[in-house]
Amino acid sequence: MMPDITIPYTPRPLQLKFHDERKRFCVMICHRRFGKTVAAINDLIRRAIRSGKRDWRAGYVAPFLKQAKAVAWDYLKYFAGVIPGARFHESELRCDLRSGQRLRLFGADNPEALRGMYFDDLVLDEPGDMPRAVWTTILRPTLADRLGSALFIGTPKGTGNLLHDVYQEALADPEHWSLFVFKASESGYLRPDELEAIRKSLLPDEYEQEFECSFAAAVRGAYYAAILDRMERDGRICPVSWEPALLVNTAWDLGVDDATAIWFFQIEPRGDWRIIDYYENSGEGLPHYAALLQAKPYNYGRHTAPHDIRVRELGTGKSRLEAARELGIRFDPCPNIPVVDGINAVRTKLPRMWFDAAKCAEGLKALRHYRKTWNPRSELFEKPLHDWTSHPADAMRYAVVGMREERGNENRQSQTVNKKPAAKR
Repeated sequence: MMPDITIPYTPRPLQLKFHDERKRFCVMICHRRFGKTVAAINDLIRRAIRSGKRDWRAGYVAPFLKQAKAVAWDYLKYFAGVIPGARFHESELRCDLRSGQRLRLFGADNPEALRGMYFDDLVLDEPGDMPRAVWTTILRPTLADRLGSALFIGTPKGTGNLLHDVYQEALADPEHWSLFVFKASESGYLRPDELEAIRKSLLPDEYEQEFECSFAAAVRGAYYAAILDRMERDGRICPVSWEPALLVNTAWDLGVDDATAIWFFQIEPRGDWRIIDYYENSGEGLPHYAALLQAKPYNYGRHTAPHDIRVRELGTGKSRLEAARELGIRFDPCPNIPVVDGINAVRTKLPRMWFDAAKCAEGLKALRHYRKTWNPRSELFEKPLHDWTSHPADAMRYAVVGMREERGNENRQSQTVNKKPAAKR
């Protein structure tokens, strides 16, 4: 342990909140010019000074080594330069402290250079620009034997990347992860007139992404992404427990040659929905899904399926509605209303929902990406795009439209044969 040392750094209130409240794994989503690099470098320096570990090691990783040097090296030299005995090695972008602590900059563009190392602390700067495997197969194992910590900092670049992955993980596991989202409209770090000038110079989606920390902004034509963003801010995407006293309803998009998607949800007496589970698979028949229902501890209510489940198949002369009934699943076909009306019904209902961030992660990802097709000739958005997002999105639409028909009888005991008593937790 080093003696008391004063670093020439005075954190702003939100930076201080981050320093004081971060956990072993931490995600910090920041607007442009927030000062995330300065905060991250000083956090590493403080942890180095306070560390009691022998040969403490920290790595600051940017998408490219040149980028790490450009954004962080001067800060490291300036703030760590006041520590007696600190030495800087320009060729290796490394800072050695007198008590054996070492901080070094790296680039994710040469991930193999990180193999074989260990770290007590890591910072991943703009992980949205890094391959996932840099974290999952290379960096995460370097923390294992010494129970090292990791901090992810960046500005959103849409979904489907490492920054969004760890953001979702932090939402799902607040016990082990801390999550900070610092938006320009709330931080007060930039002058209002300057923010307004920037807003006028950018497209609305660009401004929302760069200064309001919106992951949804990059998904053009998305139906639900902005609503899900608000729900995340309101804390509605979080760990959601199964309540044994409430029936579990399901809503299905039944695929034959493609995916089948199932949402599991409970409806509280006051009308809020608890979306507690999600399942998707392909290439399986109804017996597989009947076994899935039996394996879960839920006491089931209503099972909602697409309206065309009544159609009889030429090969068997039997409808899937009848086949499911023989397996103990009594489906209620969803009313056949226009798709756009169903989408609007989901938009209206979503703000009353709570999603389990972990169990529903794949379904949420699909809902966030569900979007309209873009016609480059007319330069207009048109009908919903049919892709991998369609199945979970359709299943959610059937859930809302189907349960809407219940009119206050939403939690009735259904005709389901394979219901079972609710298991105790």
